[in-house]
Amino acid sequence: MNEEIIIITETAKESMDLSIKHLEKELLNIRAGKANPIMLNAVMVEYYGTPTPLNQVANVNTPDGRTLSIQPWEKALLPEIEKGILQANLGFNPMNNGESLIISIPPLTEERRRELVKLAKAEAENAKIAIRNVRKDANNEIKKTDTSEDLQKNAEIDIQELTDQYITKVDEILNVKEKEILTV
Repeated sequence: MNEEIIIITETAKESMDLSIKHLEKELLNIRAGKANPIMLNAVMVEYYGTPTPLNQVANVNTPDGRTLSIQPWEKALLPEIEKGILQANLGFNPMNNGESLIISIPPLTEERRRELVKLAKAEAENAKIAIRNVRKDANNEIKKTDTSEDLQKNAEIDIQELTDQYITKVDEILNVKEKEILTV
């Protein structure tokens, strides 16, 4: 196979890998009922006039499956952390005990679980669109090469097979997340 086509195929594969990684990262942000420090990744805290990620000013732990504990490195930051959590609009109501913040994660309602599944499906669809766009770009690049029509057709078939593999991978990841969300 032509070296140009090999490079195009490898680049497409790398881009599709990135789409999968992005999907997995986005799905981590969709909570499935269990407390996880990742849930607070979006929280920014005003630290000496600079918005700073929560995990850079405090330790976030999960003492049990329904509780998040936030231990700031400086006690003076407690009100700022509390404000940051409320501003992040995550639906959490932190309790300040003077030493740390405790967040009780309420169990998910059936309706909320369905909303989270819809959100997960939307993320999966975005990943599929990204993968199909990579396929389209790769096919356009293949058509620009100075190779025979047969080699171009074979390369397009290879790209389609790659696309199908990655779309299947997206569906598998979504099915796992969906089960995780719907399991009470």
